[in-house]
Amino acid sequence: MLRILLTIVLPLALWVWAFVDCLTTPEDEVKHLPKVVWVLIVLLFPPLGPIAWLIAGKQRGFLRAAAADGHPGYPAADGPGRPSGRGGRPLAPDDDPEFLASLKKSNKDHEDMLKQWEADLRRREQELRDRDEPEDGRKS
Repeated sequence: MLRILLTIVLPLALWVWAFVDCLTTPEDEVKHLPKVVWVLIVLLFPPLGPIAWLIAGKQRGFLRAAAADGHPGYPAADGPGRPSGRGGRPLAPDDDPEFLASLKKSNKDHEDMLKQWEADLRRREQELRDRDEPEDGRKS
Protein backbone atom coordinates (compact mmCIF):
# COMPACT_ATOMS: atom_id res chain seq x y z
CA MET A 1 0.00 0.00 0.00
CA LEU A 2 2.79 2.42 0.89
CA ARG A 3 4.61 1.49 -2.32
CA ILE A 4 1.52 2.39 -4.42
CA LEU A 5 1.20 5.68 -2.56
CA LEU A 6 4.86 6.62 -3.12
CA THR A 7 5.15 5.45 -6.73
CA ILE A 8 1.78 6.38 -8.23
CA VAL A 9 -0.47 8.61 -6.12
CA LEU A 10 2.11 11.08 -4.78
CA PRO A 11 3.82 11.81 -8.14
CA LEU A 12 0.42 12.10 -9.87
CA ALA A 13 -0.84 14.54 -7.21
CA LEU A 14 2.39 16.56 -7.50
CA TRP A 15 2.08 16.65 -11.30
CA VAL A 16 -1.57 17.78 -11.22
CA TRP A 17 -0.94 20.36 -8.52
CA ALA A 18 2.11 21.83 -10.31
CA PHE A 19 0.24 21.92 -13.63
CA VAL A 20 -2.75 23.77 -12.15
CA ASP A 21 -0.45 26.10 -10.20
CA CYS A 22 1.52 26.86 -13.36
CA LEU A 23 -1.63 27.58 -15.35
CA THR A 24 -3.14 29.87 -12.73
CA THR A 25 0.03 31.82 -11.92
CA PRO A 26 0.00 35.34 -13.39
CA GLU A 27 2.64 35.94 -16.06
CA ASP A 28 4.41 38.58 -13.96
CA GLU A 29 5.11 36.05 -11.16
CA VAL A 30 6.75 33.45 -13.45
CA LYS A 31 10.56 33.38 -13.23
CA HIS A 32 13.36 32.43 -15.62
CA LEU A 33 11.28 31.15 -18.57
CA PRO A 34 8.04 32.15 -20.30
CA LYS A 35 4.90 30.65 -18.79
CA VAL A 36 4.19 28.54 -21.90
CA VAL A 37 7.61 26.88 -21.61
CA TRP A 38 6.98 26.11 -17.94
CA VAL A 39 3.62 24.52 -18.79
CA LEU A 40 5.31 22.30 -21.39
CA ILE A 41 8.10 21.34 -18.96
CA VAL A 42 5.59 20.41 -16.26
CA LEU A 43 3.48 18.41 -18.73
CA LEU A 44 6.23 16.60 -20.60
CA PHE A 45 8.77 15.80 -17.89
CA PRO A 46 7.07 14.32 -14.82
CA PRO A 47 8.18 14.23 -12.01
CA LEU A 48 11.20 16.47 -12.72
CA GLY A 49 9.13 19.18 -14.45
CA PRO A 50 6.79 19.72 -11.48
CA ILE A 51 9.73 19.73 -9.07
CA ALA A 52 11.58 22.28 -11.24
CA TRP A 53 8.44 24.44 -11.33
CA LEU A 54 8.14 24.33 -7.56
CA ILE A 55 11.80 25.23 -7.04
CA ALA A 56 12.53 27.74 -9.80
CA GLY A 57 9.39 28.64 -11.71
CA LYS A 58 7.45 31.04 -9.51
CA GLN A 59 8.09 33.88 -7.08
CA ARG A 60 7.25 32.51 -3.66
CA GLY A 61 7.21 33.65 -0.07
CA PHE A 62 9.24 36.71 0.86
CA LEU A 63 10.10 37.49 -2.78
CA ARG A 64 6.42 37.96 -3.65
CA ALA A 65 5.87 40.03 -0.47
CA ALA A 66 8.83 42.23 -1.40
CA ALA A 67 7.43 42.71 -4.88
CA ALA A 68 4.01 43.60 -3.48
CA ASP A 69 5.52 46.19 -1.13
CA GLY A 70 7.29 47.88 -4.04
CA HIS A 71 10.87 47.34 -2.90
CA PRO A 72 13.56 48.35 -5.39
CA GLY A 73 14.04 45.81 -8.14
CA TYR A 74 10.47 44.59 -7.92
CA PRO A 75 7.34 45.81 -9.68
CA ALA A 76 5.26 48.40 -7.86
CA ALA A 77 2.15 47.41 -5.97
CA ASP A 78 -0.07 49.74 -8.00
CA GLY A 79 -2.14 48.17 -10.73
CA PRO A 80 -5.53 46.66 -11.37
CA GLY A 81 -6.89 45.11 -8.21
CA ARG A 82 -3.86 46.24 -6.21
CA PRO A 83 -4.48 49.53 -4.46
CA SER A 84 -1.36 51.35 -3.34
CA GLY A 85 -0.66 51.64 0.35
CA ARG A 86 -2.33 48.31 1.18
CA GLY A 87 0.60 45.93 0.76
CA GLY A 88 -0.36 45.14 -2.83
CA ARG A 89 -3.23 42.89 -1.84
CA PRO A 90 -6.54 43.20 -3.63
CA LEU A 91 -9.42 44.31 -1.47
CA ALA A 92 -12.43 42.14 -0.83
CA PRO A 93 -15.58 43.73 -2.30
CA ASP A 94 -17.08 44.34 1.14
CA ASP A 95 -13.91 46.22 2.20
CA ASP A 96 -13.61 48.40 -0.91
CA PRO A 97 -15.23 51.81 -0.31
CA GLU A 98 -15.46 52.54 -4.04
CA PHE A 99 -17.32 49.28 -4.65
CA LEU A 100 -19.70 49.92 -1.76
CA ALA A 101 -20.39 53.46 -3.03
CA SER A 102 -21.12 52.09 -6.50
CA LEU A 103 -23.60 49.62 -4.96
CA LYS A 104 -25.38 52.43 -3.12
CA LYS A 105 -25.56 54.49 -6.32
CA SER A 106 -26.80 51.48 -8.27
CA ASN A 107 -29.48 50.79 -5.64
CA LYS A 108 -30.61 54.42 -5.74
CA ASP A 109 -30.77 54.33 -9.54
CA HIS A 110 -32.86 51.15 -9.41
CA GLU A 111 -35.21 52.63 -6.80
CA ASP A 112 -35.69 55.75 -8.96
CA MET A 113 -36.40 53.62 -12.02
CA LEU A 114 -38.91 51.53 -10.05
CA LYS A 115 -40.70 54.68 -8.85
CA GLN A 116 -40.91 55.92 -12.45
CA TRP A 117 -42.35 52.58 -13.58
CA GLU A 118 -44.91 52.59 -10.78
CA ALA A 119 -45.98 56.17 -11.63
CA ASP A 120 -46.25 55.23 -15.30
CA LEU A 121 -48.32 52.15 -14.42
CA ARG A 122 -50.69 54.22 -12.26
CA ARG A 123 -51.06 56.78 -15.07
CA ARG A 124 -51.85 54.07 -17.64
CA GLU A 125 -54.34 52.37 -15.31
CA GLN A 126 -56.09 55.71 -14.79
CA GLU A 127 -56.19 56.32 -18.57
CA LEU A 128 -57.80 52.89 -19.09
CA ARG A 129 -60.40 53.57 -16.34
CA ASP A 130 -61.19 56.95 -17.86
CA ARG A 131 -61.55 55.43 -21.33
CA ASP A 132 -63.84 52.65 -20.13
CA GLU A 133 -66.23 54.94 -18.23
CA PRO A 134 -68.80 56.87 -20.31
CA GLU A 135 -68.38 60.62 -20.45
CA ASP A 136 -71.79 61.42 -18.90
CA GLY A 137 -70.85 59.53 -15.74
CA ARG A 138 -73.41 56.72 -16.14
CA LYS A 139 -72.33 53.13 -16.21
CA SER A 140 -73.81 50.92 -18.88
